[in-house]
Amino acid sequence: MKNLTSDLENIEAVFLDLDGTIYMGDNLIEGAIDFLNRIEKRGIKRFFLSNNSSKSVSQYLAKLEKMGIPATKEEILLSTHDLLSWLSVENISQTYLVGTEGMREMLEESGINTDSDDPQFVVLGYDTEITYEKLTKSSIYLHRGVPLVVSHPDMVCPSPDGGLPDTGAYLALFEATTGVTPTHICGKPNPGMILHKINELGLESNACAMIGDRLYTDMEMADRSGVHGILVLSGEATKNDAENAPQRPSLIVDSVASLC
Repeated sequence: MKNLTSDLENIEAVFLDLDGTIYMGDNLIEGAIDFLNRIEKRGIKRFFLSNNSSKSVSQYLAKLEKMGIPATKEEILLSTHDLLSWLSVENISQTYLVGTEGMREMLEESGINTDSDDPQFVVLGYDTEITYEKLTKSSIYLHRGVPLVVSHPDMVCPSPDGGLPDTGAYLALFEATTGVTPTHICGKPNPGMILHKINELGLESNACAMIGDRLYTDMEMADRSGVHGILVLSGEATKNDAENAPQRPSLIVDSVASLC
């Protein structure tokens, strides 16, 4: 793949991570709006990706709108979508969910029972509404042999005050408590999260870029899907991390403000 420069020459679509890339918590990354305006003028298609399964599509749209970023539901690609696809392929309809009400809403709307008395799977998401009751009930199911599926592998959720426990941290808790490892982990870095959209648009992978702040999800997915990986240093990863990682981004910039 040819080297990529910050002007994004020959790029026709970008897949944008949100937490740590477009915003940090409730604060926009400086220059993010101007960047989005620049790619719009260039006619570059944009899609927002997030492994954060704590919010539904409608909640993401509301958050972006509040930040001055209008978007459509077709532009939002979540790890929960990948999870729903996997559950459908595996013919799973009965689950016990460790997740937020926003995540529950998306699963229930797709015909998934999230509080079954006889679950086929325990489903673990990024639960910012976690309770000890959920931890206890799900642990009991896991001890009984109910398998586990996880929405995404992120260890931390970036915030202005430092990384916060994410799904990967909860997963470590369950492994320590029950000895159970997940049957499947959805979300980034699974290339299917973006390849289906690339194919739908009729684009070549080398005409697309994944922009994000994590090496082990965003840049790993770029490697697996054959798109350009653009690492921004506005979130989790540092330049030192990038120099010592197996992933090799096409480009490393301070933030999206440096692009286009």
